[in-house]
Amino acid sequence: MKKVLATILACGLIIGSLAGCGNTASNSSADKASTPASKTETTVVSTDNQTPASDRPADHVTLKMYLEGSNVADDTAVLQKVNEYLDEKLNVTLEPIWGTWGDFDQGAVLSLQGAEDVDIYFTCSWTLNEYNRFARDGYYVRLDDPNNNLIEKYGQDILNLLPEVLIKGSTIEGANGYGIYAVNGYKDIACQLCWDVNVDLLKKYGYTLADIENADYYTFGDILATVKAGEGDSFYPLLVEGAVLERMVDNSIIVAGDSGSNNLLSYYINPKKTSDQGAYGNVILNKFATDEFKKFCKQTREYYLAGYIDPDMANPEKANTVRADKQLTGQYLIGTQSYSLGYEVQASRERGFEVAMVPTTPAYVDTTSSQGAMMAISTASKNPDRAMMFLNLLNTDPYLFTLLDFGVEGVHYNLNEIGEAVFTDERGNYMPWTNGLGNVTLLPPQEGQGADFWDNFKAYYGNADEIPILGFTFNPANVENEFAALANVAAEYVLPLYTGAVDPDEKIPEFLDKLEKNGMQKVVDEANAQLKSFLAAQGK
Repeated sequence: MKKVLATILACGLIIGSLAGCGNTASNSSADKASTPASKTETTVVSTDNQTPASDRPADHVTLKMYLEGSNVADDTAVLQKVNEYLDEKLNVTLEPIWGTWGDFDQGAVLSLQGAEDVDIYFTCSWTLNEYNRFARDGYYVRLDDPNNNLIEKYGQDILNLLPEVLIKGSTIEGANGYGIYAVNGYKDIACQLCWDVNVDLLKKYGYTLADIENADYYTFGDILATVKAGEGDSFYPLLVEGAVLERMVDNSIIVAGDSGSNNLLSYYINPKKTSDQGAYGNVILNKFATDEFKKFCKQTREYYLAGYIDPDMANPEKANTVRADKQLTGQYLIGTQSYSLGYEVQASRERGFEVAMVPTTPAYVDTTSSQGAMMAISTASKNPDRAMMFLNLLNTDPYLFTLLDFGVEGVHYNLNEIGEAVFTDERGNYMPWTNGLGNVTLLPPQEGQGADFWDNFKAYYGNADEIPILGFTFNPANVENEFAALANVAAEYVLPLYTGAVDPDEKIPEFLDKLEKNGMQKVVDEANAQLKSFLAAQGK
């Protein structure tokens, strides 16, 4: 399997748009994380929260934690307070590695494969250090190992706080048996894709949100044409992440365990009632061969040729950065977004204009979303026990989590009269990706979200439907040679087709031919055989 990873890494394709729900890749932490906060009022540590001296470990250790999606220019003030607190509580010093959207994938994989002195890694269903694959290959510690049950010893507080679906999502077959190999982040645990609408620009041309809500991708043409004509040739009204766009339009979803950088397989959901089977039933498909995919590519090509899609969206080296910049500056009319409840409030504030989100499906829980943000302890860690203590504290202590994420109160944010966090200009120098840190419900709500935001958040995601194959994870071990070859094929064709940069009538047949010659059907058959066994075991 390491051969597959090396091949994928070597191809250099980091398509951020293939990220999992709620975690679409971008160079903007605001884009990636609809980072709501908690109604918890704790921002000052009470004396009741002090660790008794007898419980504090005697030996001092340093923990290194490799994070994704960071935008951190100055962490000095934060780490001073974080480490004062951790020294008091756990006799620990934390050294974060602030991986960004651009460098995390390759950096984390190389660090893991090189057995570097890093204790904790962000992992999930969509990064290159993909949770299932790296757990199977022995890179992550099994946290509920019967011979050394770290969760039982140090992590019971986490289990008491996390929703059952997250525990279910983190329980997989790894190198050390069936169990939990990472601590799941409590964030937007259901997936929901939305049209990200620049409401100010929409109104400028006489349209309302109802015009977006009552239309679909195939009928956006008139609105896009009007705004394009008014804003000029250098303006591109449709701002897309390629693979997110395709999933929104076709109702296809990522299959957990698939390649973290190109996603060869798809399962089609029912867009009206996601707990029901979709158009193809409980079957995994090569979506590139479907009529839906061909129709999508043709429409996207039309929009691209009309000047509605920026050509940079087809360039994997530029797409994420350009998209994030255009979002923040309002250089778009309709965009694509993996949504988390309340994100439009944050986006409107950060971008300086009214932003609205128009869902394309109800919120739904799939395996990918339940594994959307996790923290794993490396098997190379010299201090796994202390790392587990730290993860338990991070995910249960409002003071520590708020400090590490929002920064220092009075410097990076202040609290208003109802306990909402109001960020200062200094926040721009310290912006970790909230959803990548852990239990976001420990945070104070952000300005405009309201004091009851977290009650609404938990109810919203608690009521989300589960898809029929929730819990299924594909294991490509039996087709690893084909997987590596197919990754190279997809790297050549997928993003240009998703963004309309190439002629689908010419490129789809060529793409399908290369997929077939490199074993695509064998991979699809293996995935369906595994799915059939999974469903049988579930009594479905």
